Amino acid sequence: MDEEAKMRTCHLLDLPWEDVLVPHILCYLPLQQLVSLQRVSKQFHSLIQVYLANCRVFDLSRVAPCVPKEAFCSMLKDNKVLQSLSLQNCSEWVTDKELMPVIGQNQHLQRVDMSGCVWLTRHSLVAVSLSCMYLQHLGLAHCEWVDSLSLRSLADHCGGLQSVDLTACRQLKDDAICYLALKCLNLRSLSLAVNANVTDESVEAVAKNCRDLEQLDLTGCLRVRNQSIRTLAEYCPKLQSLKVNHCHNVTESSLDPLRKRNVVIDVEPPLQRALVLLQDVLGFAPFINLQI
Repeated sequence: MDEEAKMRTCHLLDLPWEDVLVPHILCYLPLQQLVSLQRVSKQFHSLIQVYLANCRVFDLSRVAPCVPKEAFCSMLKDNKVLQSLSLQNCSEWVTDKELMPVIGQNQHLQRVDMSGCVWLTRHSLVAVSLSCMYLQHLGLAHCEWVDSLSLRSLADHCGGLQSVDLTACRQLKDDAICYLALKCLNLRSLSLAVNANVTDESVEAVAKNCRDLEQLDLTGCLRVRNQSIRTLAEYCPKLQSLKVNHCHNVTESSLDPLRKRNVVIDVEPPLQRALVLLQDVLGFAPFINLQI
């Protein structure tokens, strides 16, 4: 009976690795647990290496501070099938030296998020543009190293882009953003927030070329005016969300037509703002007949 019981016993590692463990079990474990699992035994280390070589999504955003850059390079050295790479919160250690080899061997990447990676340079963005022709989503928020030349390279090689986050990319001016709009006609989501260089010229170029635009963030773009917002309303019928907080030259006269189309706007109408302020002062909201 003992021999029969042993024959019936099935250990986890006895299951087919590439057909069962990798696609149906390991893919549900957080990266931090996978890293810990490597230390259990040589077999588990080999199993995790197989998983890392075949994973399509690699997200360091939650565990970045705990991952040494040497470990990052080791984990992805054999992977050539990545489709999504998130490097948020890796700002303390990721540089071109670690990232560029990963980008170079993963030409099927569709989503890359480098937001906040302050130690990267324009060379990483050029590498992305040259290697990732299928790229659809790109996060570059607070990457002040992004310049006109690297953004033009991106526009020339990644025409299928659907969303780009350029928040606080303060080197960029109208000429580069207009070029992006001219080349990437499928853009659905774009953030140009916190960039005082952005003017009506950029917004109008985006509106006239990216007709499928659904979300636009212009927060803190101090030089944007009503004229470009009206152009946006005219040329972008699919627009769903517009952020214009701290755009002091954008007034209700240009926003009202968008509100009537149920576009979500992050600033309240003047009357609504007045009521909120009045409530703060009085401690209650007075009844006002808005139909008068």
